[in-house]
Amino acid sequence: MSKKLPDDLEKFRDSYVEMFGTLPPLPAARFEFSGEVNPEFLRVSEQLRKGAFYSGVIDMKTTQLILFGMLLAEHNTVGAQAHAAAARKAGASWEELHTVMQLAAATGALWAANNGGALLKTLRDKEQGGK
Repeated sequence: MSKKLPDDLEKFRDSYVEMFGTLPPLPAARFEFSGEVNPEFLRVSEQLRKGAFYSGVIDMKTTQLILFGMLLAEHNTVGAQAHAAAARKAGASWEELHTVMQLAAATGALWAANNGGALLKTLRDKEQGGK
């Protein structure tokens, strides 16, 4: 059983509950394990998260929509679902979430077209003598 976390790490942990309504399993395991084995690493990683997620430049709803799209594009279903729920909690509409899903789908499809086209052009150029 893990010991009590220092107050600053407790505040970081509580920020997940504020964002998601609960402490998700992955951060919960990280807090329990890293909090015991290497609390300084946990502290540094949570400071990075705090600086990115709570920048003051982008509001929480938009932050959550961006995270949803990024995680969806990375095929991270668990993370995408959690951030979609956090986006809803922050006021995102179903239409906003769907639009982000559309952007992730288009980005994924166009990645292959853009990179595949560039790859094939380079190959053809080499075959044709370096044009």
